[in-house]
This record gives sequence, C-alpha cells and structure tokens, in this order.
Amino acid sequence: MHEVVRPGDLLHCDVGLSSLGLRTDNQRNAYVLHPGETAPPEGLRTALAAANRLQELTVEAFVPGRTGNEVLFAARAAAAAEGIDGDVYSHPVGFHGHGAGPAIGQWDEQGGVPGAGDYPVHPDTVYALELAVRRPVPEWGGQCVRLGLEEGIALTGDGVEFLGGRQTEFLLLG
Repeated sequence: MHEVVRPGDLLHCDVGLSSLGLRTDNQRNAYVLHPGETAPPEGLRTALAAANRLQELTVEAFVPGRTGNEVLFAARAAAAAEGIDGDVYSHPVGFHGHGAGPAIGQWDEQGGVPGAGDYPVHPDTVYALELAVRRPVPEWGGQCVRLGLEEGIALTGDGVEFLGGRQTEFLLLG
C-alpha cells in the first residue's frame, strides 16, 4: 500500500552521503502547507525550537576529554532541567560512518552505552549531532510529535562548529 503525501503532513528525511571515502549523516524536516497556509502550525515550530535548544545543550556538553557517556549525561540533565523531553544519540563520522570513536547515547540507550560510550571525545574530530525531541502539537489535538535533527559538527580546540549550518526552520512544500 502506498501512502500519499497530503497538506498538513510532516515529512522527515535521514540521509548519509559518501564521497572520497568520507561519510556524512544528516536529517531534515519538511511541512506540506495547506492551501493558503504560509507556515507550519505553531506547535511544530515550538517542537523545532526545542530540538534546536537540545542541540545547543548537547554542544555545550561536548568537552574534549569527556567520555561519550559523560557528554550524554550532561546534555540530558541540562535538557531535563529545561523541561525538554528528548534523546541524544550522536556519533562520529568520517571513514566509518557510525564507526570509530565514542558513542554519545543510542536511540534505545539513553542511560549510557557500555564500552563504546566510555571512550573520550577528542578535538579535531567530526561527529553527527543526532537527537530527537517529543512535543505535543496543540493544533493536532495534542498529538505527540517526535522531531529528529542531525547535523555534522567538528569538535576543535576552540569548541564546536556546525559544518553545514543547522535546520532552524521547516522546509516548506506546497
């Protein structure tokens, strides 16, 4: 059975590219506008703002020398303190995609990742900052939406740099 994309739909794309032996991993979200609509419902925009805030909190937790589990715990504690219901599951990218280096949570391992989460993060490395938030959308009768984001970041001696910008607004279709 084929699903039809309709006005009012939230679309999510998770894609990785490989070139010259290097890999990327990104996620984007789009909203299909109803006729006459110019923006997604406020509840969706609030969810995206919460996901962006979780990105900021996770970036603040990316401190060279911390283990992946320590980064995870710091980001989740900061999110909980702000009332953000989310999961962090970031990982290194490069030659191996989801390969060599510390795991910073997994979608189903928010209490730490034994082994892979015990390795430290190092400067001059690249990660996929991957996470998701859950938020009710009042315009949809309070339906809970899970909104995932994923961006390439570089951890340097000066901090974290977003390599391709970050999604702060929905892609609009219509």
